[in-house]
Amino acid sequence: MRFGSLPLVLAASSLLAAGVANAETDAELIARARGIHDRVITVDTHVDIPANYGSEKYDPMKPGPRGQQVHIPTQVEGGLDATFLIVFVGQGPLGVVGYSKALSDAMIKFSAIHKVVEQMYPDKLGLAYSASDVRRISAEGKKVVLIGMENGYSMGEELGLLDVFYDYGARYFGHTHIGHNQLGDSSIADRRLNDPPALHGGLSDLGKLAVARCNELGIMNDISHAGKQTALEIIAASKAPVIASHSGAKGVFDHPRNLSDDELLALKAKNGVAQMVAFDTYLRAVPKPKQDAIDALWAELGVTDFADFGKLTPEQLATYRAKSDAIELKYPKAGVKDLIDHVDYTVNLIGIDHVGIASDFNGGGGITGWNSAAETFNVTLELVKRGYSEEDIAKIWGGNLLRVLQDVEDYAAKAKKKKKR
Repeated sequence: MRFGSLPLVLAASSLLAAGVANAETDAELIARARGIHDRVITVDTHVDIPANYGSEKYDPMKPGPRGQQVHIPTQVEGGLDATFLIVFVGQGPLGVVGYSKALSDAMIKFSAIHKVVEQMYPDKLGLAYSASDVRRISAEGKKVVLIGMENGYSMGEELGLLDVFYDYGARYFGHTHIGHNQLGDSSIADRRLNDPPALHGGLSDLGKLAVARCNELGIMNDISHAGKQTALEIIAASKAPVIASHSGAKGVFDHPRNLSDDELLALKAKNGVAQMVAFDTYLRAVPKPKQDAIDALWAELGVTDFADFGKLTPEQLATYRAKSDAIELKYPKAGVKDLIDHVDYTVNLIGIDHVGIASDFNGGGGITGWNSAAETFNVTLELVKRGYSEEDIAKIWGGNLLRVLQDVEDYAAKAKKKKKR
């Protein structure tokens, strides 16, 4: 599927949708989309988990309070087959104290994922360590769990920890988050840490070693959250395809977290994949009155980053949810159409083989029409309305990502074989 410019993308999408509508009723279109959705493997590459994942407060079989957007029942309802659960740590000061705390936080999340899959619900979930595992577990009728890491801060300066992360199941490694770290510069400097505009001018020497070690192990290098120069240097340094696990297209909306055409084209040249993310503020401009209201609410609660929500009391969280709901009611979030606008643009620029989808659920993601795993079908429905074929949709929903994972595995296997000679 290939279009010209973004306006032509949207126009062509409308024409395609109109053509489909003339050929079939709405009910027939929905039924066709449902059939496609049921046949493809749907992979969401970014679902955050809190430190209490696997506890009574976040039991994956028991949908909980607002903010818990992914559970096994909601995955079943929405037809979401596979999720990358994210071992995320917030950025802190560089140095052994910060690194030690970050490593501890990361290992708690690794342990929680293994507990949920292996002890709590082994009959419903399977942990995938490879692309073939994803297909096997899905064919068995279980939901697939994979592990991604967000923020290489938890590695500290110990390159050998990447081996530990790999053994625990990490299959992608996001080098940065908000704020520069020891591996490279972020797309967004952290004002709380008095970050300069750039710390390394891109990828640090340690960051280059981390890219290489990920290649050797079979971990996908992830450029989401990396600054442009850092991202381009990760792509250039990697000997295997690279991913952007949850980003948008800067050509649709100019946000620091979105990928420029240069980054997208470099990703294509490396045979990688860019996962377009369902994150309201990355998809389109937030109305100023809404942003002012959100800023005032965050200031009221002393919140400066999503990581700060873990420090709020139950009463403060209740206040946040009530006031946030009122804001969202007055100013609705971006919708599924906005997300697929980013998909259209990226497909047009770099091709159908290099685009995927992520939610960023539990980490600020979620949009009108796809605000929990239960609504996942709505994404497929919009893709069908835009004229994407079943083959296209299979690639977007997971085929492209699994191809990259397989390529990364293959490179690592060859590297290990060569090293033994």
